[in-house]
Amino acid sequence: MMDGMDESNDLLADGSGSKEKPEETVDLSTDTTLLVDISDALSEKDKVKFTVHTKTTLPAFRQSEFAVVRQHEEFVWLHDRFEESEEYAGIVIPPAPPKPDFDASREKLQKLGEGEGTMTKEEFQKMKQELEAEYLATFKKTVAMHEVFLQRLANHPVLRIDINFKIFLEYEQELGVRGKNNKERLSGFFTRVSQSVDEVLLSNQKDKDDFFEGQKTFLVEYFNRIKDATGKADRMTKSHKNVADSYIKISTCLVQLATSENTELEKLVNKLAETLERVRKLEGRIASDEDLKLSDTLRYYMRDTSAAKNLLYRRLRLLANFEAASKVVEKARAKNKDVQQAEDAHQQLAEKLDRLTDTAKQELTDFKARRITHFRKNMVDLAELELKHAKAQVQLLRNAITALKEMS
Repeated sequence: MMDGMDESNDLLADGSGSKEKPEETVDLSTDTTLLVDISDALSEKDKVKFTVHTKTTLPAFRQSEFAVVRQHEEFVWLHDRFEESEEYAGIVIPPAPPKPDFDASREKLQKLGEGEGTMTKEEFQKMKQELEAEYLATFKKTVAMHEVFLQRLANHPVLRIDINFKIFLEYEQELGVRGKNNKERLSGFFTRVSQSVDEVLLSNQKDKDDFFEGQKTFLVEYFNRIKDATGKADRMTKSHKNVADSYIKISTCLVQLATSENTELEKLVNKLAETLERVRKLEGRIASDEDLKLSDTLRYYMRDTSAAKNLLYRRLRLLANFEAASKVVEKARAKNKDVQQAEDAHQQLAEKLDRLTDTAKQELTDFKARRITHFRKNMVDLAELELKHAKAQVQLLRNAITALKEMS
């Protein structure tokens, strides 16, 4: 571990690399014709550079294996290309990865540095180690979320052959994508508000297809439930982290008590402090595992469910346009004016609605299967980890009690 705050700040600001493979995967496809992963990542002060590695047997690519460096804004650009394309209106577009945010870790390190004079050297070092571990966990999760986004695209039979995705994977230079300026952010905000208003207006429209009507009811309720569960899981994880921080203070006080004067209790108190330090590390691992396997899973599917809801909105909007076109045809026939033009427009919308409906049914069926499989996997993993940590805690406390009895 590093010895001072300056070096600790360097970890956050000047660069941090990670070559560890993320444990998470959302798409469970076994297709190996296009494999994409993030083989390396470098964190700088205001950005993260991801090395995107591709291995493929598809003839559309010039080489069978290659790598490019991409930044977060380029991932967002790629997501927006899919989201804005009418061609993919019937597909659940994988949610864009969240923007890398290490401000919280930097702020905590800064506060720790400011309070260094109010704590002992041991307490300062332990707190610094905790913050460094928290930063590295955040960094690895950031890499994992960007990788999951690409893997979802690579395993989708339609999205994987998109020209923009090919450019993203293969073009060796920077894509020249910048972050959105204030005007573009404001435009995006009004677009979302407009969609929200439109969703409210369309909410009373009855879908004649029972499948989509049932999906709409389910996804709205499911989104609200999973959002609530995410908040509760975050609070639980934070409580575990607070418990771990409390162990630091208690064990530090015990060390100070043992060294304040030479007493017969010195060995006893030191042993107790040592036990609490080990329990603290276990508590920290519990918090990390719950954050990764539970909170992050819930948070991801909150975003993925929102993407599924957007699909239903696009279909409902097209259905409303189709029904409006039907009324236009009736009026045109009644007036015997522009009948052919109205019928052609109506026929085009009917064909488009049929195509979108067929695609959307398959997409929502796959979404359910993928969600259930991934949740089951992560909940089983979490249960096994919880049991492992519980057994370790029990064994640790038993050993400590035995050692304390021998000293007394």
